This record gives sequence, C-alpha cells and structure tokens, in this order.
Amino acid sequence: MTGALDGLRILDLSRILAGPTATQLLGDFGADIIKVERPGLGDETRAWGPPFVEGADGPTQESAYYLCANRNKRSIAVDIATPEGAQVVRELLATCDVLIENFKPGGLDKYGLSYSDLKDQFPQLVYCSISGFGQTGPNREKPGYDLLAQAYGGIMSLTGNPEGEPMKVAVGIADVMTGMYASNAILAALRHRDKTGEGQHIDIALVDCQIAWLINEGTNFLTSQNVPKRRGNQHPNIVPYQVFQMADGHAVVAVGNDTQFQRFCTLIGRDELSADPQYATNAARLANRDALIETLTETLATLERDWLITGMEANKIPGGPINRLDDVFATDQVAARDMKISVPHPSAATGKVDLIGNPVKFSKTPVTYRRAPPTCGADTDDILAELQTAKNE
Repeated sequence: MTGALDGLRILDLSRILAGPTATQLLGDFGADIIKVERPGLGDETRAWGPPFVEGADGPTQESAYYLCANRNKRSIAVDIATPEGAQVVRELLATCDVLIENFKPGGLDKYGLSYSDLKDQFPQLVYCSISGFGQTGPNREKPGYDLLAQAYGGIMSLTGNPEGEPMKVAVGIADVMTGMYASNAILAALRHRDKTGEGQHIDIALVDCQIAWLINEGTNFLTSQNVPKRRGNQHPNIVPYQVFQMADGHAVVAVGNDTQFQRFCTLIGRDELSADPQYATNAARLANRDALIETLTETLATLERDWLITGMEANKIPGGPINRLDDVFATDQVAARDMKISVPHPSAATGKVDLIGNPVKFSKTPVTYRRAPPTCGADTDDILAELQTAKNE
C-alpha cells in the first residue's frame, strides 16, 4: 500500500533536529527523502552521544540522537562547497518537489543554491528555509539553537519551580515544533503548487515558532498585560491541575471543570471543599489557589497513589501516574498504538534498532517504516545512478 505522499521527492539539506524532524514526518507519510550530507562527517548529530548504536565490535558512529529524526531517508554524501557538489544538488532538484535547508540566512548564496538562485530554473520548487530568527529582522544573523529559542521566546520564563531558575523543556521542543510547522507549511505550499504550478519560498524561524506555541500563556499576557510567572506543575487557568505528593509517590490531578471537582472532593472525603463558595467554581479556585492547594496537599499526602488513580478513573476524573521512560515503553497502550517500533539496521549487532513510532493513524494510507536512519552516504551510488538514468531519458 502506498503512502499519502508517495511520488513526492524532497531534497533535504538540513541537519540537527528541526529540519530532520520535518522530513522524517514527510518520509513516514510516503515521500522519498534524499538527505545530503558532508562526506566523512555527515549530520552533526551522528556524533551526539553516547548512547550509540551497539555494533558487533562495540559502539558505532550512529548516535541515538541521530536515529530519532532520520528514518525513511536515503543519504548521499556530497560536498556542496565545491562547484561539482553544488551542481549535483541542482541536477537532483530537477527530480525533486521540495528543498529544505537550515543554513544561516544567506549561507547558501555562495554556492548558488539560494532560493533566488534556483527559483527561475525550478519555478515549481517549494523551498523551505529554517533558521533561528528568520530571513528578516534585526536578529537574522544570530545563530539558532533550541536552548536560545526557548530562552528568547519566553517559554523558559514560564517553566520551572516558582523559586527556582528558569528552566528549559527537557527535549528540544523548539526544534521539534519548528519541524512540525515546517512540514505543515510544505504541505500547504505543495497544495498551492498543485493548483497553480507555482512554487514558493517558506521562511520559518525557531523563535517565531517558539512564540507561536506560547498559546494560552502568551494570549493571557496580551489580554491582561500581566507578566505570567513560573508555577511549576500548576496550570495558569485551571485549579487543581498539577502534581501532588501522595503517601507513596506522585500523581497528576487534572480537574477540568466544576463537576469533576465535586466528584474529586467526594472521592477524597472532602465534600465541604466543593460546597464552599471559595472553591465551588474554577474562577473562585483560581482566586483562592494557595489555600485550596495547601488543603489538598495535606489530604492527598495521606492517600496511596494507586488508590487515588483507580478512584479517579472510576469517577471519570482526569489524572494518572507519572511514568518514567521504562514505564512508558512497557505499557500495553504503547504496544497497542505501535509507538515503539524496530527497523533493520546494518550497523547494529542485533540487526535492528528500536525507534519511537509515528503517532498518526491513517485509515487509507498508513504510515510505513521503509528505511532505518541511513549511515552517511549509504545511498550515494544508487542516487547518482538514478540521476544518470533520469538524465539519459
């Protein structure tokens, strides 16, 4: 069965995480992704370990970080800094629908591979540029890294304990979300291309994307002009919606409305709280957050975690455990949803590597895992042979 994007070909000049996340997603949906890498070096993340794939003779040069965003791709080793390498890219573009890159703004000009260099020769090309601050603006020349985007874009000011230091999200979420925006934008541009025959340039910045997914906290500020503060695991607009210490561990309580709060108070034997006008409505609970949380903290500290979670499930109150990753990947839910997958890999001593599955479930064109993350330049000969065949036709 073919994927939704079968027949689409993407030339991927990106590396690290944002661009590779976008192209891996499109590859999962069926697109043919040609990853262009520097000969002998490849994507920088190949060296971002340990852990590395364990080979027959010890660790290989394939890091887990690289594996996370590069399946369903073919790798060609080409030095685009040479005239010959740049020419290979141009020749490949004759067979491609999309080019994605994450060089600094203007970084591809010297190789003749910028959008302005290519748009007349390839008028249907969708060209996606990812950078830290975008192609315009006073900060366009500044480097773009996930940590810098999280800091500049405000999310770190909202994350962490109220009395602690500003905290980044544990994974490269600014990069990942930029990849998501990029893949979405590429599909929209392809829709336009298919209707009009016109390609276009897509300009996506990590910082712009970071600001965009401030979501409710960003809009809270724009509406009130009150600068939000760090609340740890608490929610700015819902109470109680946080982590609580139980007698034997931690649990999440995520009460989303007044009816759920009433059932929650009944469950823990504190009906008087939901009957109290200070706590009866979410707005009242927000106004009296500190007093309510102090009371709930004292009560929940005497109760067992599993008892509370079972009771919340039975009473349709949102909540649950806080799983470690070994717990996560051992759950029957992960198995049922195919969120842990294994794909053959030539460098692995076991012959395969384990990866995180794609969360999208199509009814007609299911996601496929056709290729493991490639070793650097593994497909160079095949891709060049295909190119020669195409030139001869």
